Amino acid sequence: MLIVQTIAELKACLNKEREQGHSVGLVPTMGALHAGHASLVERSVKENDVTVVSIFLNPTQFNDKKDLERYPRTLEADCELLEKCGAQVVFAPSVDEVYPEPDTRVFSYPPTDSVMEGAFRPGHFNGVCQIVSKLFMMVEPDKAYFGEKDFQQLAIIREMVKQMNFPLEIVGCPIVREDDGLAMSSRNMLLTAEERVRAVNISRILKESRDYANEHTLQETRRFVEEQIAAIDGFIPEYFQIVDGNTLQQIESWEDSDYRVGCIALFCGKIRLIDNITYIL
Repeated sequence: MLIVQTIAELKACLNKEREQGHSVGLVPTMGALHAGHASLVERSVKENDVTVVSIFLNPTQFNDKKDLERYPRTLEADCELLEKCGAQVVFAPSVDEVYPEPDTRVFSYPPTDSVMEGAFRPGHFNGVCQIVSKLFMMVEPDKAYFGEKDFQQLAIIREMVKQMNFPLEIVGCPIVREDDGLAMSSRNMLLTAEERVRAVNISRILKESRDYANEHTLQETRRFVEEQIAAIDGFIPEYFQIVDGNTLQQIESWEDSDYRVGCIALFCGKIRLIDNITYIL
């Protein structure tokens, strides 16, 4: 496995692969990798001749500096995991390498980017689009892989690819969960032991709400989740919305959409966690 830190090294390596007609898959990450990331890498390895994994903690997508400072950094362990997964190239650049000058580009994809995460984390998706578009231009992948846990991010990246005419396929991959149901996240390692036990209630409540939805209205189901979350000591909810999975706009009845997704964000102690579930009625 090759580890490169500069764009020049990356392009030189990939040019050689393309000269041999090899396809390239990209898995963008911010490091602190877990089994969820591994599932993306393993899928890319199966579907492409060469898999590039970027490890870059992107400062432009953090609207909270303390959140950026808290984010775990585990490059050595990340590389060990990626080698086991079969990745051929790790791209781990510095901030100066990626942003030699401030990126002043503005990305706007309303109404997809103005709700939920967009409302609670102003500037977040602009930073996501800055770094992801840069990676697409650097790597020029045939396919890029993203997890469905970041459901809204995936929708926005699809829209960016469409509007910027990037010649690649975006592959969404299912949420990977811990044995107890908690959605895998790099932030989970920041939870205290007590918070980790508490956090599993997120997936439990969402799963219960899917069963509840079979005999209740959307409004009743939304209220059920909100009340259950509010009853957990140590949770500070930000939002729970049931949206159309394509437009990400909130719906008011089950009949409003055939693709219904419940999206949640909350703080468990100081750590912000997100999750989602699809309602099939």
